[in-house]
Amino acid sequence: MASRPVGSASARSPRKIPEFPVGPAGRLVPAVGLGTSAFPFQFVEEEVKAAVLAALELGYRHLDTASLYLSERAVGEAVAEAARRGLVASREEVFVTTKLWCTQCHPELVLPSLRESLQNLQMEYVDLYLVHWPMAIKPSKPQFPIKREDIMPMDLSGVWQAMEESHRLGLAKMIGVSNFTTRKLKELLATANIPPAVNQVRFSSLIRQIEKYSICSSSLHLFQHLLNILKYVFVVISLRWIYEQGASMVVKSWKQERIKENTEIFDWELSDEDRLKIRQMPQHKMATVTGILSPEGVSSVDISEVDVIET
Repeated sequence: MASRPVGSASARSPRKIPEFPVGPAGRLVPAVGLGTSAFPFQFVEEEVKAAVLAALELGYRHLDTASLYLSERAVGEAVAEAARRGLVASREEVFVTTKLWCTQCHPELVLPSLRESLQNLQMEYVDLYLVHWPMAIKPSKPQFPIKREDIMPMDLSGVWQAMEESHRLGLAKMIGVSNFTTRKLKELLATANIPPAVNQVRFSSLIRQIEKYSICSSSLHLFQHLLNILKYVFVVISLRWIYEQGASMVVKSWKQERIKENTEIFDWELSDEDRLKIRQMPQHKMATVTGILSPEGVSSVDISEVDVIET
């Protein structure tokens, strides 16, 4: 069974967001976090910084960024300013996640990439470092769409050993993965000395990914925490449903009223009828890897090996 949250929501402002114990050490991670991604990956830094500051003031304590998103610097500046203004006691009060992009998914580039992210964040460590996608691309700056001929065979074992080293060095308090299929999870677990604490995936009432959820929450007893990035009309219902599954979520909105609404899912429950209707909803395929690849060109790697699609 997935872990139940520790603590409860408070009616006071800022709201105390419930937390889930994650990983072998049972570190507490807020049930709702703020995502900082947008496509195309170009930002007005002040917009990101303002959204993060608004979220921290409302009680958010989990921030999700990535080297790909180009938002690390704005996130770091916002956390530092929040500490100066007394919105948070210190950087240690905030759970920060960032990710290793495919162009850096090479064993010798993992630590340099993390150190660059830490420099952008102006932090000595991140709370969670994720392999963003189970795919390696020829080292370069991120480009979209990705050229198929730039996809390379991924040394998953070597990359994960470097991820483990980042944990041993104290640069990442926890390490995990993102967009990994059940097959890729099993491949990783066959060689990992430190199992991934998190698999960040799309997960909602419309994309339940039953087999993946099962292996993450029960079979392995390792993935007690699933992060989710959602863009659906019935967001509030989806968020409440995810929370009731014992999963944490990352939601992206930079509008202050939306940021606030996303924390108002803890004081009520779905009815049995609601849950039945959700179980009966048709499932949708998630975006596939072809969505970020050039339509032309030929890859030397089987595209199905790097896809994230799974029902």
